[in-house]
Amino acid sequence: MDIVNIIAVVIAIASLLATLAHVGYLAMLNSAATKRAGGAPIATYVRSRWPVAGATTAGALVAWLFTAGGTVMDILAIVLAAGSAAVATKALQATQARYRSGG
Repeated sequence: MDIVNIIAVVIAIASLLATLAHVGYLAMLNSAATKRAGGAPIATYVRSRWPVAGATTAGALVAWLFTAGGTVMDILAIVLAAGSAAVATKALQATQARYRSGG
């Protein structure tokens, strides 16, 4: 196992954690919206964000699978994982900013 592979695996795992944080936040938000009267607009917004969450999670999983290949696949895994994590993090921050309550 070379250093590039170790770096690729660490980045892929971090990317998967970032995407799962986005999925978890959407699931929590959707659960709260469906239990609350007047939560239909939030539930609609969450439904519109599921494709982004699914695509970034799939990208992170594919990146993790790429780490089983050679050095070229490790480099592709790093690029794909970093992209998936960046998109998921930005989407999570946008959703949190939209529904942040000042408390």
